Amino acid sequence: MAVDTFRRYLDTLENARALNRIDAAVSWDLEASAVTMLANETDERIPVFEHVQSRDRDADARLVGDPYRGPRRRPWEWLGRAFDLPVESGPAYYEAVTDRLREPLEPAVVAADEAPCKEVVRTGTDASLLEFPWPYIHQGDGGRYATLATLVAPDPDSEWGSWSRHRAMIHDRSQASLLLLAGEQVPNLYYFEYEREDEPMPVALTIGAGPAVECTAEMWIPVGRSEVAFAGGLQEQSVELVECETNDLHVPASAELVIEGRVLPNERLDEGPFGDYFGYMNGPRRSMPVLEVDAITHRETPYLPFCVEGTGVGYGQNSSSTLQIAAGGPDATLGLRAAGFDVEMAAPWPFTSRTVWVIATDRPYPGSLHELANFIFTTWGMLHIDFFVFVDSDVNPLNPRAVVEALALHADPAADFHQFGVERMPKVPLNIYQTPDEKGSAAVGTSESKTAKAYIDARSDDARPVQSIGDREARTRARELLTEAGFPESAFEPSPTIETDR
Repeated sequence: MAVDTFRRYLDTLENARALNRIDAAVSWDLEASAVTMLANETDERIPVFEHVQSRDRDADARLVGDPYRGPRRRPWEWLGRAFDLPVESGPAYYEAVTDRLREPLEPAVVAADEAPCKEVVRTGTDASLLEFPWPYIHQGDGGRYATLATLVAPDPDSEWGSWSRHRAMIHDRSQASLLLLAGEQVPNLYYFEYEREDEPMPVALTIGAGPAVECTAEMWIPVGRSEVAFAGGLQEQSVELVECETNDLHVPASAELVIEGRVLPNERLDEGPFGDYFGYMNGPRRSMPVLEVDAITHRETPYLPFCVEGTGVGYGQNSSSTLQIAAGGPDATLGLRAAGFDVEMAAPWPFTSRTVWVIATDRPYPGSLHELANFIFTTWGMLHIDFFVFVDSDVNPLNPRAVVEALALHADPAADFHQFGVERMPKVPLNIYQTPDEKGSAAVGTSESKTAKAYIDARSDDARPVQSIGDREARTRARELLTEAGFPESAFEPSPTIETDR
């Protein structure tokens, strides 16, 4: 049965011998993140810091470094185990997730005295962000951060609000700055509705809300549908919600910690610099909207999961890149199919999961690829994605060797490299190729520069047949015989990552 809370997810890791409980005292000031980065880089166990030093004493909370980072060879494995899904094959895992997402389950509302996240309740001036050991992650960061946080915000089209992921930089007891980039659903609601009406937007920032919540917060759920129902489908049981203390929003009842508050209109605080997913210190310092805290509720001695961005752009090396592979990819696959496109699989490219994606698809009619590219670039809020590689439907997008082979054999630079949307699409200010001037300081969080998108057609063409060495039918028959003899299909797949000497 699928797990439904963060603590049960940690039990799953422990049962798989993938958890490392560290009893020695560790500081939130660079030490916890340094240990986590080393574990990420060496494919070691997930670190849980049981004793976090804060002002010469143990904080009354624990840190967990990159809990959703999967094993190097199968980054989806821990989430697959948590949801009781097949993990031996990436395509099989994707199909199982898409099947679950086709059957969403509405949430169940529980009373406050039944909600673990209400074990401790503090409101008004009694609620202080500084009571918790938020990690200082990279040398040179603008401050301490909550980096694995799901923001619950209003949604005029959904009873249960909208869930999305936004990092928060802690400023003092009652304020944090939120990275809200226009072009995404919740930031657009704030900038173009609440702020224009000079009204604060009620929100709740949830920490440690469980694997299904984290996965659906990573997905692009259709407008008018609620992430909470898809989270219920993913874990095959309704998500339990509880009403906030100071607003009408509902949050996951099992969350480790909930920060209730308001995003103030027309007020800004500094945000960044921050060591970002490209593996560099992203700047310059920007002004971002202000979260004013009204209440903090949490479990006794809560776990605070965090992500070390910048460990590496390859998948499986931190939580956010793994969630892109394990949640964003299946969701995109299902979304493209629902829109009528003949897509076998859509997945982030293994080593640049937030900028390049690979889509396996057939060629049903001339011009179909351009229509698919147009749909992706203009319909989805995928500001981070610069280009797509299209491969045949029998190519596994999670297999780097297979994708590079498709590029080498089928992508003609003169005919198959296409620029799309020249100089007219807004860009997020996180990409390393932008200069500080291009990043700018726009009021709504997008870059001052525009960008073109691009796609590569690396699918085979009957007019350019590829010759092979040896008898393909004989090799296929040999594979079938070995499979019948007990060899797993995964044995015939090259390693999904490229190992390097360390």
